[in-house]
Amino acid sequence: MIINNKDFIVSCQALEHEPLHSSYIMSKLALAASMGGAKGIRANTVDDIKAIKNEVDLPLIGIIKKDFTDSDIYITPTMNEIDDLVEAGADVIALDATNRLRPGKIELVDFYASIKNKYPNILLMADCSTFEEMHSASSLGFDYIGTTLFGYTPYSKKSAFEDYDIFKEKTKSIKSKIIAEGQISTPSQASEILKLDNIYAIVVGGAITRPMDITSRFIKACYEE
Repeated sequence: MIINNKDFIVSCQALEHEPLHSSYIMSKLALAASMGGAKGIRANTVDDIKAIKNEVDLPLIGIIKKDFTDSDIYITPTMNEIDDLVEAGADVIALDATNRLRPGKIELVDFYASIKNKYPNILLMADCSTFEEMHSASSLGFDYIGTTLFGYTPYSKKSAFEDYDIFKEKTKSIKSKIIAEGQISTPSQASEILKLDNIYAIVVGGAITRPMDITSRFIKACYEE
């Protein structure tokens, strides 16, 4: 299954410390997103992906978050996670495409080449934190380029969309399909971003599927500001 132009994708994830951590719950969140009009799902872990694919018939971007002691990269860090995501049936595999070294001091260019050598037909999404990383990932040949990690590396801006004119200028020569993701918190913001000419699709996660975080934002607005 493929992601189509201007598709709205919902990220359904819950980490182990979160109350909704459950493959069953994630599958129902994905079903709710589908019923609400979502055209794709982004999900973490093999169990969640399999449960979601049993519940909805939508393109699925798969990741596996895993911590390593020798690297700050945790989104699909090694070939083991790639193998697991292929086996789970992810339609697109997303991975950290920042300029940091992967576990084992492996550079992105070498990791990308290894993936393509083993799985030449797999669709890959680059989770980036700067415009420079987006260009580099596109040059390597990633099918999709995500703004996912803006604000999540020590050297990146909080969001790729602080200024729409700057975003358009910085990304106009990128040939890969750009997927907006990260720091998108309101329907109006999502609508404005999706209308940008060089945005192919959009992923919204916490603003839809993390009630603990949503409640926290309301509490902060009501009592702490």
